[in-house]
This record gives sequence, structure tokens and C-alpha cells, in this order.
Amino acid sequence: MATDTTSTSLESAAQGVSVTGWEAFKNSWFYKFTLFPLGQIFGFILGVSVILTVLALLLAVVFPEPRENINLTQQIARQLPDMIIGGVSIGFVYAMIALGYTLVYGVLKFINFAHSEFFMVGSVVGFEVMQRIGAAGEGVLEAWNPILLIVALVLSGMVISGTLAVIVERVAYRPLRGAPRLVPLISAIGVSFLLIDVVRGFAAITRNDFNLTYPVSQVSFFQQRPEITLTPENAPLLQFWFTAANRDEIDIGLRMTSLIIIVAAILMLLILNWFVNGTKQGRGIRAVSQDMATAGLMGINANLMISLTFFLGGAFGGAAGVLYGLNVGTVTPFVGFIPGLTAFTAAVLGGIGNMTGALLGGLALGLIETFLNGILVYFPAFGQRYTPVFTFSVLILVLLFRPSGLLGAKVDEKV
Repeated sequence: MATDTTSTSLESAAQGVSVTGWEAFKNSWFYKFTLFPLGQIFGFILGVSVILTVLALLLAVVFPEPRENINLTQQIARQLPDMIIGGVSIGFVYAMIALGYTLVYGVLKFINFAHSEFFMVGSVVGFEVMQRIGAAGEGVLEAWNPILLIVALVLSGMVISGTLAVIVERVAYRPLRGAPRLVPLISAIGVSFLLIDVVRGFAAITRNDFNLTYPVSQVSFFQQRPEITLTPENAPLLQFWFTAANRDEIDIGLRMTSLIIIVAAILMLLILNWFVNGTKQGRGIRAVSQDMATAGLMGINANLMISLTFFLGGAFGGAAGVLYGLNVGTVTPFVGFIPGLTAFTAAVLGGIGNMTGALLGGLALGLIETFLNGILVYFPAFGQRYTPVFTFSVLILVLLFRPSGLLGAKVDEKV
């Protein structure tokens, strides 16, 4: 009996140590600001990719040959890696823009429709910086360390777009803070048109051209395309994939610019998560978001926190613009409209005001977009021009059953 009691006591003590150790690990900086958000990101990517792949294969069962001599199952299996990689890269761009919408809405309950132009300004700033570095002499861009070049371009876009966002908030939004909600919304639309025309005038005067092409061809690093070849020998668990694709090997190619977007976006999202949830300034932003008046009584400078929120949102929009420009190659003063609208849709899809929701919405829309682009091309009656129709139909369906978005929570409005 004594032995049993001793054994039970030892087991309880061991369990207590185990629980305490796990709780301590969960409360550690590494878990909260690195491991957990990384797990969320890769979980979202895996979950959305699996769902879309299953839906695509079900579509192939219903329409096995949408065109003559086109086996849809084989085409999906062959294009799957490119669709996932492309969807993740553009999804991160949408997520970074969506974070700007959701940060501002979380604090002011206001949709900043000028945010898409902060993205556009960032893309133009990235072009100007890269173009001027290249204009210093032949081979100068190639001589730069590519990592330092990317950091310089991204930081330039972040600083200019973030500063511009703070100026816009101070001039166009703060005087209207007590006005009906429709008034600052109209002001945001006006600011959007103003920024487009200002950048268009700048491009016309300095370049005499609205199509601004990044000189990525001058940097060999950006032209690299790492490839992985999968065969039944080195990937035996994927035998079903080779069978579906009707191939003995599958090449997975990754554009270097897509890899840059993915790595840079993950790093910046981790930094943002740490800043908002782990710093004094981040706690101030969250306090103002919950109750601005009470936060002011507690000694928090609400105006400063709002300006900081606009800077963060604008900076992320600017960084997304630079990464987008490096990936697509050419930007214009009008480049912000479609990505901005899609990113706003992503924010609403994930739950406006929810940072994790903005990330999920951006990745989901990016993957949906690339899957549709890869599949609809085989349907003569549709084609890729119908991709936005189906993308926004997904938003409508989600909001019909969950009006607050995938991760949004219903919040009672204060009166």
C-alpha cells in the first residue's frame, strides 16, 4: 500500500512538473512570438491547399475532359506545385495589405480606402530606388549584395508609405474623427484619387511614362529558379501524385522573387505580431482599440497610438508594394486598385479588425485565385477572366453563413 501511495505521489509530481514545464514553454517568448504564429501560417497554407485540391479533383471527376484531349485530373496534378507556390506568394502580398485595413479598422472602426495607394506608392518608391541605384553605372546593381538590396528597397517603401499614411491621417482623417462615419469614408476616397494623380504627375514629369519597370533583369540573383525533381524513388509516399499526373517525375520550380516574397512576408508578420502583442506600444494600440476614452484616462496618448497604427499599416502596404513590384516587374500609378480591393476582401473574409483573420483571408484568396487561374483556362465558356467572379462569390457565400468573417467575433456597438 505504501509502495502504491509512493508510486502515485511520484506520478502526480511528474505530471505536475510536466504541466508546469509545458505551461512555461507556452508562455515563453519563443513560443508566443515565433513558434505559434509560424504554426498558424503553415497550418493555414496546408489547410486551404488541401481543401482547394480536393475541390479541384472533385471538379475533375464531374468534368473529366473539359476540352478534347485534355485530362483535367492530369493537368491539376501537374500544375499543383506551381498553383500552391504562386498562391502563397500573392496571398502573402494580399495579407500584408489587408493588415493595414484591419489595423486601422480595429482602432478607429473606419475603412481607409486610401490604403491601396500606400501600396502603390511603396511599389513606385521601390522602382525609383532600384532604378537610381542602377543608373549609377553599369553593373552596380549586380555588385550589390542581393539581400542588402532587398532590405534597402523594402525599408525605403516602408518608410515613405508609412510616413505618408501618418500625414494623411493627420490632415484628412483626424479633423473628421467626430463626424458621421460616411464623411471620413468620402475623404478616404478623395485622398485615394489625389495620391493616384500626384504619382501620375510625378511619373509623367520624371519618366514621361506610366509603366515603371523594375530593372530586375540586371540582377542575376532575381533570375534564378531553384528546382526540385520528385521521383517515386525519392518520394515514395507521393506515388498517387505521379499516377494522377501520368509522369515518372515532377519538377517543382520556384521563382526567386516568389521565394523573396514568402520569406520577407513571414519575417515581417512575425515582427508585427511581436510588436502588437509583446511591446508597450503594442499594448497601447490594443488599449485604444478597446476603449479610446478609457485609454486616455490611463495616460495613453490616443493620438500617438493612432498615428503609430497608421504608420504600421502604411509601412506594411509599402513593403507589399515593393515585393509585388519585384515579382510582377512593372507597376503603374493605378496598380493599387485591384490588389487593394482584393486585400480589403481578404480582411472582410477573415474578419475585419482581426489580424489573424487578415492573414488567413489573404492566403485563402491568393490560393483561390491561382487555383482558378490554373483550372478555368481549360473551360472554353469561362477562362481566367471569370476568376474574380468566382473569388468574390466565395466571399459572398462565407458572409451569408458567417457575417463577421471566418475568424471575426460579433462585437456589440457602444451607444
